[in-house]
Parts: sequence; C-alpha cells; structure tokens
Amino acid sequence: MKTLVILAQPGLENSRVNQRWKEELLLYPNDITLHEIYKEYPDWNINVPREQNLMEAYDHVIFQFPLYWYSYPPLLKKWFDDVLAYGWAYGSNGDKLNGKKLGLALSIGDKKENYQPEGSVSFTVDEVIAPFKASAKHVGAEALPYFAVFGASFQASDEEINTSAKEYIEYIFNHRI
Repeated sequence: MKTLVILAQPGLENSRVNQRWKEELLLYPNDITLHEIYKEYPDWNINVPREQNLMEAYDHVIFQFPLYWYSYPPLLKKWFDDVLAYGWAYGSNGDKLNGKKLGLALSIGDKKENYQPEGSVSFTVDEVIAPFKASAKHVGAEALPYFAVFGASFQASDEEINTSAKEYIEYIFNHRI
C-alpha cells in the first residue's frame, strides 16, 4: 500500500521541520507520494476533480502541516472545504473516503508540556485536532493517531528534527496496515 502525503506548509523553505520531513519522504518514492498543495496551488484555485482522483487512488493519506493557531494552515482548510464535497465524500452518495486511513503529521511550535490541561494552551493535541477526527468519521474514514514534533519554532535541535524525520517514516509504515 502506497501512502499519499499532502504537505501544506506555506513558506516551506522557512520551516526546518517540514523541510527536513520532506527530504526524508523523498527517499521513499516507491512507498510515498508527496503532494505539496502550496506549491501546486499558489493562486488557491484548487483543481477539485484532480484532488478527488488523487484521494481515491490511495487508502492511506497523511496531512503534514504546521499547527497554525491551533488549526490547519488556510489553504489546507480551503482544500478540505472544496475537495471533501457533498455527494463525493459524504451524503447519500458520498462514499469515496469510506475505509481510508487518514493521519496528521504536525509540526508544533510550542512545548509539549503546554499541550496539557494544566499547560498554557489548556488543551491536549487530541482536543485541538478534534475537528479533523470528526471530519474523518463523518466521511467514513479512520482517523489515525497523530504524529508530532514539538518545539518546532525555536527549541528543537537539528538532532531532534533529524530523529523526528526517521520516526515520521516509521509512523507512516506502521499505520499503513
């Protein structure tokens, strides 16, 4: 089973984590297809039939992005709004994502301990990504556990980022089954 990774990182060249993860993903062209939506759609005009065909071709899809204000980057939100259409992804005839496995690979700028009820964010990552999990359930897909690296904005060392890249590949392979 091949995996589709939808990378949604604006200004990718400025992201140490997502850039490094991309480099690692490209080492596995027989197992992983990388689709960069900010590169593909700089004008934000999403080719919905093309994206739907791409989603239909894979049973394992990972959305890779930085957590932006506790949510998706704006183009990824638009992608979800446009691509996961009534009659295709949900509704009486919308069954194209039934049984697919959908996961998240998150670069999170803040410290892990802040994503606890007693932390400065006051919410866990699972609580923050609840809309994704609800969307996956709504379209009949399985929401996989998320993969994340914390401290992406300022704390993560090069060694930690390199380690996370290897762990990310393990996450992908372990959740395809």
